[in-house]
Amino acid sequence: MLPVGISFYTFQTMSYAVDLYRDKVDACDDFVDFGLYVAYFPQLVTGPIERASRLLPALRKARTFDIDQFSRGIGLILSGLVKKVDVADGVAALVSDVFSHEHPSGVEVAVGLVCFAVQIYGDFSGYSDIVRGVSKLLGIELMTNFRQPYFSPNPSEFWRRWHISLSSWLRDYLYIPLGGNRNGPRNTYRNLMLTMLLGGLWHGAAWNFVLWGAFQGGLLGIHRWLVGAAPESRPNNRWASPLKMLLFFAVTCYGWLLFRARSFEQIASMTSALFDTTSLAFRLGTPRLGAVVGILTLVPLEIAQFRSDEAAVYWRWPTFARGAFFAALIVALLLGLDNAPETFIYFQF
Repeated sequence: MLPVGISFYTFQTMSYAVDLYRDKVDACDDFVDFGLYVAYFPQLVTGPIERASRLLPALRKARTFDIDQFSRGIGLILSGLVKKVDVADGVAALVSDVFSHEHPSGVEVAVGLVCFAVQIYGDFSGYSDIVRGVSKLLGIELMTNFRQPYFSPNPSEFWRRWHISLSSWLRDYLYIPLGGNRNGPRNTYRNLMLTMLLGGLWHGAAWNFVLWGAFQGGLLGIHRWLVGAAPESRPNNRWASPLKMLLFFAVTCYGWLLFRARSFEQIASMTSALFDTTSLAFRLGTPRLGAVVGILTLVPLEIAQFRSDEAAVYWRWPTFARGAFFAALIVALLLGLDNAPETFIYFQF
């Protein structure tokens, strides 16, 4: 019964009011401009959550057609469609099978959680890419909302890469005003936990989201304690970073169980199955061909983006390589058109 996208434009309007109070932004004296800032259609439903200091000037300035920006926008839209139509929708049926099964085996739960991690990332980051691409066509630059979060070796890094507009909003308007890390370790852990609990509640008034927020707050607190307790320098190990990434990805996938489950009983049952070494049955189907091709096409791009720390790294590739990449995206998209369409996961928030 709530208006579509209410949590996103509520946060966006709150940030305007707070920044105005803090003298970080000038008051908007044009109701149409302000209304467009609040209800800017591409990112209205699922973000990113923009700040008035960024979006209002972009909406007010004169815009002219730019072929380079237009081309980059088309590229973002295409990659976003592959993430959503091929990857996210291609594994959605498998995820639903796991979470609708009464007693899934440990192997099925593990596969289902990895697939849900793939689904929610493809779904949400795909939407963000499409939104940024559409905005580029209009001459407006929106913030990057995802930066290869599954390459994160720890929770702090993860939240600098996942849903960046929300995590930075929570930091600037909740964590720092609560005191941040200024008043000793105990208050820092409290502030981290409160921030993530409210971040969980932002996703919905359900206990599983509260539990997911508490899980994320606990991870951030434990990581902060470990960083403070660790020695200042450690020997360099070429395998340390990949192992940390792999281990934290497993922890992240378990966190998605708390996010996706709809009851404490399901969480307990699936957690128990994960640690049951005798539970090895596998009765699931396989991902659609479009999903496999989409993943094989996008994973090398994600690795290249992570290594270069550049979102549009493919624009620096030779013309032939870039053309081949876009051709592969188009082929993958065509293969995924027979996938059953799924509503964007974050539409419900």
